[in-house]
Amino acid sequence: MPSLVVRAPGDVVLEHRPSATPGADEVLVRPSAVGVCGTDLDIVDGRIDPAFVSYPVVLGHEWAGVVAATGPQTSGVGVGDLVVVEGIVPCGHCRSCRAGDTNLCSTYDEFGFTRDGAAADAVVAPADLVHVLPSGADPEAGALVEPMAVVHRALTRLHPQPGERALVVGDGTVALLTAHLLNLWSPAEIVMLGRRPAQAALARAAGAQQFSTDPADAVGFDLVVEAAGAVAASVTAIAAARRGGRVGLLGFPGLGVTAPLAVDDVVNNDLTIRGSFSYTSASWRAVVDLLAKGRIDPTFVVTHRFALESWPEALDVLRNGPGDDSPRGKVLLVTG
Repeated sequence: MPSLVVRAPGDVVLEHRPSATPGADEVLVRPSAVGVCGTDLDIVDGRIDPAFVSYPVVLGHEWAGVVAATGPQTSGVGVGDLVVVEGIVPCGHCRSCRAGDTNLCSTYDEFGFTRDGAAADAVVAPADLVHVLPSGADPEAGALVEPMAVVHRALTRLHPQPGERALVVGDGTVALLTAHLLNLWSPAEIVMLGRRPAQAALARAAGAQQFSTDPADAVGFDLVVEAAGAVAASVTAIAAARRGGRVGLLGFPGLGVTAPLAVDDVVNNDLTIRGSFSYTSASWRAVVDLLAKGRIDPTFVVTHRFALESWPEALDVLRNGPGDDSPRGKVLLVTG
């Protein structure tokens, strides 16, 4: 079966792998839509901490697909179901897992990082990580559950309150989904601070009331979320919070990257700064529930679709943009 494999940093190929068969408590899923993101580029470029990636690896940690076969000990899922699969495979026994912090499992294991992902013809997954989507659900929405779960966990740890002013720093997929999910908490205002004017329409579709490219507009916010993955964005986010405000850092600026921090401002302004890594099983379930109830619809963010065989074009658009003044949101590999 064809699979998009990163054999080593800088060495990406579409190669055929042997067909997979599910074990007793596993499910075989044929991916329909697979998102690619900046983290995939980091894997391709070798910019991920070696503790979080194993080469060779098949890309694809944001995806949805259709069940093709189930093991004899599975239940609650059947052939033909549209499903999403949690990417992190927790041990379930360590201190973090017992506390519900499955993202911090002591034995890190994740599809698309340490085990083969979904940019392939089929994926075998543990049945307890498989979530069935409602009949008629959009596979493209399912492919966005993973980044939404990342955002949802970060937001719940920042405790948004109704009537607050919120700033999202960044204008990519994670930033857009952050603005979209922030509306669940009824903020008074959501402002998105980006670098690409072409993203303004997507920001409005996400639910942001204002899109700006001027850092001078980033002042005095109750809640600030950095979702750009750049040092400058982190510095801007911290400076944008009002006294007593909260700042969430979501972006990954690269292995070993550091940022200048005005510690006196953090102390004098009584700031809360929280990093947030990935998602938990609880945040994944919460997003699936929100999607099933129709409270969120992330499909607005999808702007580019490519066949698996056109992966070089997909990664080029992700890395360099569409080459014109058009917006770029989520880039998908359509495999089903």
